[in-house]
Amino acid sequence: MAQSLQISSIGEGQPLVLLHGWGLNSGVFKPLARQLSKDFKVMLIDLPGYGNNVNCLPEPYTLPVLADLILQTVTEPAVYIGWSLGGLIANQIALSAKTNEVLGLVNIASSPCFGQRDDWYGIKPELLNSFHRQISGDIGKTLKGFLKIQAMGSAHIKEDIKLIQELVMATSLPERYALDQGLNLLETVDLRKQLVDINVPYLRMYGKMDGLVPKKIIEEVNILAPESESVVFDKASHAPFISNFQEFIATLTLWLGQIRAK
Repeated sequence: MAQSLQISSIGEGQPLVLLHGWGLNSGVFKPLARQLSKDFKVMLIDLPGYGNNVNCLPEPYTLPVLADLILQTVTEPAVYIGWSLGGLIANQIALSAKTNEVLGLVNIASSPCFGQRDDWYGIKPELLNSFHRQISGDIGKTLKGFLKIQAMGSAHIKEDIKLIQELVMATSLPERYALDQGLNLLETVDLRKQLVDINVPYLRMYGKMDGLVPKKIIEEVNILAPESESVVFDKASHAPFISNFQEFIATLTLWLGQIRAK
């Protein structure tokens, strides 16, 4: 039986749960969390096998299991904000949570189906396979290479890469098991048909220059999730909360204020 997850929080107000992406940890959200904590209670959770939860390794490492672990950890209704792989997990939480456990859902540079399909733009299988091979060797070197992809498309790519590395590398490396299983999720999970069942306020945020989530899927997801809202940041990378920090904060806080007022 997997142990419970550790969680940290900053600020007071409406709870926001931030979920990071593959290969990183919640440290990447520190500047964002500091800013949001002026108006909200920001809750940071490292995914199982990462950061403070590096020793929590559930079997099987599936989307429903991860969602249940996080729901057991967060003991109050909250808005779930998931970036990249974290967006997939946040979506599963919104789909499986009890009524009123999820107050809102935000996806950042995420996709309901990350892997390329015959009818879907996504990450090519050979790229995912290359990461599988690389993490069997030097994990640190592999992740440093992956961090560079996060900043591709940014107008200040060198500064963004340096910041992401400083934030993420401050804690221990993730477990190889979690990395491998996370790649399997990116390759196999397809929530496209389930998006219509999400019945909470839903915001999707994209970077126009994202190297991992093709902008061609945005209109497709508009159709799959007609009640959701989408925002695209120009000259933004896969991490728009870093490449376009002020614009990102303004957009997110405005939306959060709107759903709180309803």
